[in-house]
Amino acid sequence: MNSSSASAAPSDAHPRFAEALRELGLDVAVRRFPEATLPHGLEGMGGAPLAAEAAAAIGCELSEIVKSLVFEADGVPVLVLMDGASRVDVELVRAELGTGKVKRAGADLVRETTGYAIGGVPPFGHRTRTRVLADRGLLEHAVVWAAAGTPHTVFPLGPEELIAHAGGTVVDVREKSA
Repeated sequence: MNSSSASAAPSDAHPRFAEALRELGLDVAVRRFPEATLPHGLEGMGGAPLAAEAAAAIGCELSEIVKSLVFEADGVPVLVLMDGASRVDVELVRAELGTGKVKRAGADLVRETTGYAIGGVPPFGHRTRTRVLADRGLLEHAVVWAAAGTPHTVFPLGPEELIAHAGGTVVDVREKSA
């Protein structure tokens, strides 16, 4: 199966995320890719090669991928939504939150907070209510693609709508290019 034959049923999404879509009244085409297509999922796309593989499988630009990244700010989880071509500047996150220390959350905290494993964290539909920061760069696109609760499922949505459903605050937390 290739991306053109990827299925488009909400049932392909993680059950918790499919329920969140129903509760929000969102009718989006969740696409499932074969496991070999997205080997490490969307969450693990800190490196450009994995993000590039996902973008190629979807047929979109690298920056149209939404990474849902969980950080700890003074021990409190915070979700940062970042485009696939960029990296989060933790100092900008720290300044935005007014906290002392910000670091990437470990796998256990990610699962405990969101209900999803690293690799498939969607921007909303989480187990707990978490503060969400969305990088302004996402708004540069008409449509963005985010994980649908598993490492091999994605869905498209306009960035404004995605950020609104995530309860996100639009901020500038992208690492500046050297």
